[in-house]
Amino acid sequence: MRTTAKGLSMGLAAALAVAVPGAAAAKGAKAEAVLESKSGSSATGKVTFAQHDGKVVMKVSVRGLTPGSHAIHIHEKGDCSAADASSAGGHWNPTSAAHGAWAHPPFHHGDIGNLVASESGKAKLTLETDLWTLGDGKPTDVVGHAVVVHANVDDFITQPTGNAGGRVACGVVQADR
Repeated sequence: MRTTAKGLSMGLAAALAVAVPGAAAAKGAKAEAVLESKSGSSATGKVTFAQHDGKVVMKVSVRGLTPGSHAIHIHEKGDCSAADASSAGGHWNPTSAAHGAWAHPPFHHGDIGNLVASESGKAKLTLETDLWTLGDGKPTDVVGHAVVVHANVDDFITQPTGNAGGRVACGVVQADR
């Protein structure tokens, strides 16, 4: 009977470690968004997130863009089902700040900035921040939101979107299991 109770306790503890928000974040959480083409574009890619020592590192890799600058934002809803990604809603903004440029207050937590696509349509970006978390269920948690790449550059001024234009790629941030 003791062995059974001990086994059940260990099983319950393991289940809680998976189910309790924040359990993954304490052990170096990871998440990923697979970017799919939207609005008739051919843009695709991947965005990875890793949390270590209280900071989240985001790495973006996109291909199939038109050459030049493209806004990239985290949007409020984890829904990329609409053909134009409008289902992702507006920019993720847990602090109710005005739209702006990253690290130059005021700005939304989802105001990442601009990617610069090469002549071959490829773009990469790395960002590290202590403003985001992964998998802890807090208002700063990026898991469950969508990453959206836009057709145009973010002007960092126009409210609330930066005049970034159509949505050419979208992916939902999902925690690694």
